[in-house]
Amino acid sequence: MIGKIHSVESFGTVDGPGIRFVIFMQGCTLKCKYCHNRDTWDSHSGTETSVQELVKQILNYKTYIDNSGGGVTVSGGEPLLQAEFVTELFKELKSLGIHTALDTAGSIPISSQIKDLLKYTDLVLLDIKHIDNEKCINLTGFSNKNNLEFAKYLSNLKIPVWIRQVLIPGYTDDKFDLQKLKKFIDTLENVDKIELLPYHDLGKFKWKEIGEKYELENVLPPNKEDIDKAKNILGI
Repeated sequence: MIGKIHSVESFGTVDGPGIRFVIFMQGCTLKCKYCHNRDTWDSHSGTETSVQELVKQILNYKTYIDNSGGGVTVSGGEPLLQAEFVTELFKELKSLGIHTALDTAGSIPISSQIKDLLKYTDLVLLDIKHIDNEKCINLTGFSNKNNLEFAKYLSNLKIPVWIRQVLIPGYTDDKFDLQKLKKFIDTLENVDKIELLPYHDLGKFKWKEIGEKYELENVLPPNKEDIDKAKNILGI
C-alpha cells in the first residue's frame, strides 16, 4: 500500500515514550494559525512511500527503539486522512513487537477505517486545539466538535492518551478556558499524561517560503510565569 509522506525523523524524543521513529504524513484539513508544519497541508504533495519501505527504514533503528522503550509515532499533517495506510503500517509494526503511537487532532469524523486503525494503536497523542468552540474556529478554521468527540471515543475504548495543548499567549492561555479544559480532561478515563507545549514561531519561515502570511507574527512565546500558571490549572 502507498501513502504520501512529508518526512521522517529517525531519533524523535518528544512524540511519545522512548526513542521513536516519527513519520510525518502529508495532508491536513485544519488551518491552524500557529502551524509549524505549514508545508504538510497540501494533500497533493509529499513523497509516495510503501508500507514495506517504511518498515525497512524503521528496522534499522529497532535496537535503539527497543532499548529505550520507544516505538513509532505517525504524525502530520493529519494521519487520519490516510487511515487505511497507517492501519497497514501499524499492523506490520505490531507483528514485529513495535509500539505504535498516533499524533492527531482527531478532527476527522470517526469512520470504520479509523476504528480499524485504533485496534492497532497503543497510544494516541491527542492535540486539543481549543476547548472553546468559537475560539477553536478562529484559531484553526474548524469546530472542535470532532476533536472532543474523538477524545470521548478513545476514553470509551480505554486507549491510552496523552492530551496535548499548545499554550499561545492571547489565544489558548485564558484562565477560564484552561479550567474548562481541565474539567473536560477529568471526564476522560484514559489520560496517562497532559503535555503543555509552549508556542514557538520556529516554523514561520515555511509560511513565507510558500508566500503565505504568518498571522501570529507579533505573538511572543509564553514566559515561565505563563507556563507555570497554566500547568498549575491543568494539574501538571
